[in-house]
Amino acid sequence: MNPKNRGHFRDIHADHLDLAAARSWMSNICGPHRLDAGHPGSVNFQHSGSVLKGMSTTVGCIEYGTDVTIGIVDAEHFNSYSLSLPLSGEQELTIAGRQLHSDSGKGVIVSPNQSQELCITGDCRKLQVVISRLAMRKTLEEMLQRPAERPLEFEQEMDALQGASASWWRMVRHCNEELENSDLFGQVFFSRDLERALIKGLILAQPNNYSDELRRCLAERLPHYLLRARDFLHAHAREELSLEDLEVAAGVSRFKLFDGFRKHFGSSPMAYLKAHRLQGVREEILATHGRRSISEIALGWGFT
Repeated sequence: MNPKNRGHFRDIHADHLDLAAARSWMSNICGPHRLDAGHPGSVNFQHSGSVLKGMSTTVGCIEYGTDVTIGIVDAEHFNSYSLSLPLSGEQELTIAGRQLHSDSGKGVIVSPNQSQELCITGDCRKLQVVISRLAMRKTLEEMLQRPAERPLEFEQEMDALQGASASWWRMVRHCNEELENSDLFGQVFFSRDLERALIKGLILAQPNNYSDELRRCLAERLPHYLLRARDFLHAHAREELSLEDLEVAAGVSRFKLFDGFRKHFGSSPMAYLKAHRLQGVREEILATHGRRSISEIALGWGFT
């Protein structure tokens, strides 16, 4: 690609913002936070990135141009997981009395529901991924096949040199380069699956408070009748469906169907269908950028 056209496909582009503008810009992406600088007049904030339209995950590069400190003081309303890996320079995350150093070999995770402080050097240019709390919870519940009763909490340090977390960071780097240079990665039908893969990969790669349970879930296979029922619901979610239709597709009694859904998915079959439809409506609303009415989209997903 011609160097002049680099970034042509980017959704996010901020250049030469001052302290107040940088704080406002990132608050809109991550949630409310404090931004302080020893030399406020030296702040030269730059952010170039893309938004994956399925669940509004952002991937890109960011720099402040001078030493800054980010403080999460309203942890309840900080509504995203912000993952960053310096490409140059360094940063330090302070949480619960611990200080975690971050450079090109080690990333850090700033999580919701936790007070923390991130100090970033002026020469730090970093790769950043921002995933909403809602997207993380939805993906986790899909993997668990049941509702999550407590927030997802990761270990804050992410190895970028070895192991599964390093593989995840390599995938992020590749995605970021392709999002900058190719319109394929910006197409919703493609990027939606890419986004899910990124979030699922993170949950599997980085140790968290659900890791043990997820390992057990992966080792446990769903009964064939549940796989048939789930695939039938997904394939016909836009149509008018009844429990009788599902019984025929699954090939088992209604009692066994209800028992299996509650055990493995944490809901009844119709509640599972409704949640799947709502997620489909949400993704389509985000993908169409307001070009179609919400009513039209909802009707297309079987809501009357």
